[in-house]
Amino acid sequence: MVLQNALDREKHPRLSLKLIAVDGGNPQRSVSDINDNAPVFERSLYTAYIMENNSPGLSIFTVKARDSDSNQNARISYYLDEKQSDGTSVSTYLSINSETGVLHAVRSFDFEQIKQLIFIVKAQDGGSPPLSSNATLNLIIRDQNDNAPQILYPIQTSGSLVAEIVPRSADMGYLVTKVVAVDVDSGQNAWLSYKLQKATERALFEVGAQNGEIRTIRQITDKDAVKQKLTVVVEDNGQPSRSATVSVNVALADSFPEVLSEFTDMTHDKEYNENLTFYLVLALAVVSFLFIVSIISILSVKCYRWRREQMFYKSNGNLPVIPYYPPLYADVGGTGTLQHVYNYEVCRTMDSRKSDLNYARPCSESIISLDTCGKDTLPHANRERLAMDDAGNQYNTLVCK
Repeated sequence: MVLQNALDREKHPRLSLKLIAVDGGNPQRSVSDINDNAPVFERSLYTAYIMENNSPGLSIFTVKARDSDSNQNARISYYLDEKQSDGTSVSTYLSINSETGVLHAVRSFDFEQIKQLIFIVKAQDGGSPPLSSNATLNLIIRDQNDNAPQILYPIQTSGSLVAEIVPRSADMGYLVTKVVAVDVDSGQNAWLSYKLQKATERALFEVGAQNGEIRTIRQITDKDAVKQKLTVVVEDNGQPSRSATVSVNVALADSFPEVLSEFTDMTHDKEYNENLTFYLVLALAVVSFLFIVSIISILSVKCYRWRREQMFYKSNGNLPVIPYYPPLYADVGGTGTLQHVYNYEVCRTMDSRKSDLNYARPCSESIISLDTCGKDTLPHANRERLAMDDAGNQYNTLVCK
């Protein structure tokens, strides 16, 4: 073997040569290749980075392997080892192009849930039997400033009012309270700074930029109000930065009853106004509902009566006769003014213009029976006796209306 050019170790620290022996026959024959070389990765350990909140399908990294064999024996395919130490499948996070070795993200990563993935990449040639080799890839998820600071103290409550009490005799630099906040991001995205945004007496308080401590910067005077309200902004160091706001109530008083009277009145008035508004709205709704129900009921009754009157007015004279049979009245002892049993039969129609009265003759029988035409059905022997009796003592009235 003779060198044709000078060698440079810094450029090519290793050379791989392939020798082919060919005879002079026709056709020529050469030494056939056998699959005796496994694919070799350029590195045994790869490190790749990806920013969280990425879009699915994003290209992350490319791995490369070489095979010293030829033809099919040198054709390499890439695979991901599914085995994970935590039991999860790699295919739920990554995929690889079997021909090019390009890694793609299957899902969007969240740094607060997953910070790092370590998995095995496999390169396998097309020989028979196939040969393979492995490489380790360490995927690091980078943090993005996607979380705002969270206030831990003072606790913000909507139902109650919390105030820090500062005596009026407090010296300059008196520690009022401390704002405590955290950020679930990492690195500079979690570096927090504090500043005073608003205050009732801005020249009375200051906030530590790094520790969140609220202190007095001068002596308290009689002109300073008892109720002081401060607004503190907590901001992280991300790009772009995110922030959170907290309100701090401070009471300048030497005794607790003084503080209680000042802050209780304000809370009570607020709750009273809210309750009064609620009850007024509720009463208005109930009154409106009852009014609507009353109107509907009145209209329904009037409509029903109107329809019934229309039915009576439109009816003709050929309406059916509705008989009415009152109960029997009897004088058992026979000593009263009614010595017999009377049967009254009332017949009426719905047309009041057609009324008539028929009187039947009385008799001494216990029951006087009349047919529908009002004719006497008593025997002939009793008819003469009926003529002698008083017509007004016993009667049977047939009223036809």
